[in-house]
Amino acid sequence: MNYRVLRNPFTPATVFSDDRVEAIHRAALDVLENLGMKILLPDARARFRTAGALVDDESQIVRIGREIVEQAIATAPHSIPVRAGSRRRDLVIEPGALAIQTGAGAPNATDLKRGRRPGHLDDFIELTKLIQAFDVLHMLNPVVEPQDVAPHVRHYEVTRVQLELSDKLPFAFSRGTRQVEDCFEMIRLARGVSDDEFRRHPHCHSIVNTNSPRQLDIPMAQGLIDFARWKQLMVVTPFCLMGAMAPITVAGALTLSHAEALAAISLTQVTNPGAPVCYGAFASNVDMKSGAPAFGTPEQVKANLGAGQLARLIGLPWRNSTGASGNINDAQAANETQMGAWGAFLAGATILIHGAGWIEGGLAISFEKLITDLEIMQTFAELCTETPADDASLALDALAEVGPGGHFFGAAHTLERYDTEFYEPLVADWSNYGTWIERGGKDASVRATEVWQRVLEDFRPPEVSDVRLAEAIAFAEKRKNEGGALPPG
Repeated sequence: MNYRVLRNPFTPATVFSDDRVEAIHRAALDVLENLGMKILLPDARARFRTAGALVDDESQIVRIGREIVEQAIATAPHSIPVRAGSRRRDLVIEPGALAIQTGAGAPNATDLKRGRRPGHLDDFIELTKLIQAFDVLHMLNPVVEPQDVAPHVRHYEVTRVQLELSDKLPFAFSRGTRQVEDCFEMIRLARGVSDDEFRRHPHCHSIVNTNSPRQLDIPMAQGLIDFARWKQLMVVTPFCLMGAMAPITVAGALTLSHAEALAAISLTQVTNPGAPVCYGAFASNVDMKSGAPAFGTPEQVKANLGAGQLARLIGLPWRNSTGASGNINDAQAANETQMGAWGAFLAGATILIHGAGWIEGGLAISFEKLITDLEIMQTFAELCTETPADDASLALDALAEVGPGGHFFGAAHTLERYDTEFYEPLVADWSNYGTWIERGGKDASVRATEVWQRVLEDFRPPEVSDVRLAEAIAFAEKRKNEGGALPPG
């Protein structure tokens, strides 16, 4: 099956009536207009002031009128073609499409062979190879943050690895203008495109999280501006934990999340109308006994469905997430990831993030869980493919051939299709107990270890221009020798 371009064929599920979705949207507009957002970056406040917002520089509160938000929704593109390293990896980010990513931004990595450890550049390299190897993963991301590479030069190494080992859409850090433009220049050089062509189509993406409740910090606001200026894809995602950084109710959390997302989207459009931006939502609840984040809960599923309704109301492509609180690759972590993913899938998310490998509430990426989660993601991909119901699929010939009490193993209809009709599992073992014991009685994590090790052993990087890649690396080395680029603040 072709997993490279997926479209969700199902009618999106809902959790609220249409009038209540409208009410949440109006409430979010009221929040922005009357309560405002605290925006720490002076340049961002100045851009909002020019657009007509009420700005109090002393408190840093920006009250954003609904006409500014409505204009932003009108100018933000509803369909975003993005250019990967190869045309066969290009995507169109739009409602109805589905692009899947692994977990992102974890400080730690873990696997059965080497144990839990701070994420290093070697881990990032191996995980990037795994992402490249599976077509159901469509976009690259900072799957782990290499803790052995200093922050002022980390973006060079992360960008280099992506350009060397993958032809999928790369991620670029949005941690200050200098880092952003360094990443852009490396991608531009490696892809062999001019500044004008780079601006014509997004060649990378990034993610901005608001600081709930109602705050946008300096690096995130600067990232929104920088990506908008260059017309690269920015994915705006408030992270709202009900009962902690957001109201305890699903509707209240979505009101806050929606307001923060609209504020950030508005900043991109007052900076550069038409800049490509994705609406995003990532809401779940906390354990009210401990305050720890919880994932895969009924409340997260409901929040995902509600976020989809809000995204459809404004008509923009949107990002959603799953997640797992489990500390190892066990049944709890699998259930949490699958439940959150079902919520995002049924809600019609355009981009699904943290779809594979995420454990510990995002503090670690598990190599084994990345593989077992891919079984879930490939199942979603299969659900996106057509289910034929033509005359041949109705199998009348087979029904005539096999009499009552017979079997269809040897029917002509079966023999014509048996090697292509069913999904073949990546890591699941469908054998009976006796056969499973004879094969060593390996559980899913052990089998997953064998899979990721085999994929890394067999990995072959995509064809890239050695000359252009050398130019990008030389640029990065020059910038490192000049001192790199520290994140702001």
